[in-house]
Amino acid sequence: MAQATINDITLEYEVHGAADAEPMLLIMGLGAQMTRWPPGLYEKLVARGFRVIRFDNRDVGLSKKFSGAPKIEQVIGAIMKGEKPDIPYSLDDMAADAVGLLDYLGIDRAHIVGASMGGMIGQLVAADYPERALSFTSIFSTTGNPALPHATPEAMAVITTRAPDPNRDIDAYLDQMIRNARTIGSPGYPFDEKLLRERLLSDVRRAYEPLGVARQIAAITASGDRRAKLAKIKAPTVVLHGDSDPLVPVEGGRDTAASIPGAELRIIPNMGHDLPPSLYDVVVEAICRAAERSRVPG
Repeated sequence: MAQATINDITLEYEVHGAADAEPMLLIMGLGAQMTRWPPGLYEKLVARGFRVIRFDNRDVGLSKKFSGAPKIEQVIGAIMKGEKPDIPYSLDDMAADAVGLLDYLGIDRAHIVGASMGGMIGQLVAADYPERALSFTSIFSTTGNPALPHATPEAMAVITTRAPDPNRDIDAYLDQMIRNARTIGSPGYPFDEKLLRERLLSDVRRAYEPLGVARQIAAITASGDRRAKLAKIKAPTVVLHGDSDPLVPVEGGRDTAASIPGAELRIIPNMGHDLPPSLYDVVVEAICRAAERSRVPG
């Protein structure tokens, strides 16, 4: 692991694979540390010939933490009035972090892969920094289109209800997080509770910043409808989404693909809002398909 100073903040990152391999930047989602890109997944990408970079977004993991807890009602109210909401940072700032990391590593262009909120950040990288994106893979993300279906109440509670403080009751914390994972997970694939508990324990020991989620939700909310920007994306794009996602319904994936010229849509039966080991090969194939398309002239 290493740290870089980018945009006046520190970002924690890791690089895997040969120095001369095609670079690939993995951007994780809401409140999720880079460890949510598990070795079993990124090692498959390394084996396919990529130099894989994963990192902690600002406000999560070992990267720079911010302060304050924006109220979503106030963010929405400011937007409705045509005012700039008072938030610590935006998705645009997070996209600038991703590009800044590429700059720091001396990488001119990379394959961009984003999951959930990471997909939204990836959209902005591909749209606003087109010269930096070799390809783009969006995994269970969405466009900000207000007409799309919302998360189920149970799934929304996963991101809006804080789990017990792990410093006071680690077992209660882990139990709640496992229930959350079951709520938004993939119903058609095995759920390894033992493995998940071990990963959750490792993650919370690595870093714990619950208010970072609220600040990132504020950034997502303030981003609004990104479809006009998606229309500018020229990088070959593959959109991967599960048809059983209760947090970001599959219509979000369909809208993403419809908004990006030439995007390829892959809907996975019985996949939810997670990356179960049984689907690693499916995810890797989608990412590699986007990369392959980038090598075809024209």
